[in-house]
Amino acid sequence: MRNFSNGSVFLYKDDVDTDVIIPARYLNTQSPEELASHCMEDIDINFAHDVKEGDFIVAGENFGCGSSREHAPLAIKASGVRAVIAKSFARIFYRNAINIGLVIIENDKLSDETNKGDKLDLDLDKGIIKNLTTGREYTFAPYPKEIQELVKAGGLVNYTKAKMGVK
Repeated sequence: MRNFSNGSVFLYKDDVDTDVIIPARYLNTQSPEELASHCMEDIDINFAHDVKEGDFIVAGENFGCGSSREHAPLAIKASGVRAVIAKSFARIFYRNAINIGLVIIENDKLSDETNKGDKLDLDLDKGIIKNLTTGREYTFAPYPKEIQELVKAGGLVNYTKAKMGVK
């Protein structure tokens, strides 16, 4: 699995719902780039402008609650976010994220001990998150092998195509 280093944190509280991840007024597009340009704008107007490839979203409980739209994890992934780390995820968001190949990690301490702008290092194989700003280290259960392969392939569709030999 790939490891992601030295990304900045965008920090959010509990109950970040899919309506603020990608507002409903933008659901008429399937374009990942267009979705990314509006990602998080109802909760953080500067997110789409400030996020860089390899950054992280860190949040509290119940991230991705609300409707079951796949647009939400797609917008996050297309914005360049390498992983969303939260205390917990809404079940449907969790599954949608895995299906599109967005790395999501549950950790119950990181959001309370991290500030916006902190730099993180993530080792997906070992299940370690290191806050390079504070020096604190956190652990999580790495994905099972099958899920690692699915995420590495870029999501369920790409994974299935590769398994079937379809290009």
